Amino acid sequence: MDHQALINAFDQVDEQIIDLERILNERKSLPLLATVAHAMALTKQLIIAYIVDVGVKEIPSVDSDLLDVFKALVKSDPSWNTIRDNCRELVYYHNCITMERLDALPDNPEKMAVRTLRHLYLFMKTRCMREERLEMA
Repeated sequence: MDHQALINAFDQVDEQIIDLERILNERKSLPLLATVAHAMALTKQLIIAYIVDVGVKEIPSVDSDLLDVFKALVKSDPSWNTIRDNCRELVYYHNCITMERLDALPDNPEKMAVRTLRHLYLFMKTRCMREERLEMA
């Protein structure tokens, strides 16, 4: 089976995470709302790419809420619940920001959002490698 679209998605997301990490190291901060929104979008991109690659589930819209995209992933495969809290963390950050409750966020929330995104990426990549959807690095 050809997994090129999934491979491309992981490569593209990795490049963007590397850019976010580089900027954080240089500037020590990133625009909070934009960073959290970007982390959520990249997470959705990976989840949707995986669902497409598996080819047995209805493909959620990229415009869907992150948690709705996650629900599509976990439907009939509860083992994906492992990343539920990470997805919920990004949504929580976004909700706190939009409700102007920055006091409810952890210290350096933009760094935490990028780290959460990296964690999601690594977990999903490792799983895809075990499933032989991605080559071992």
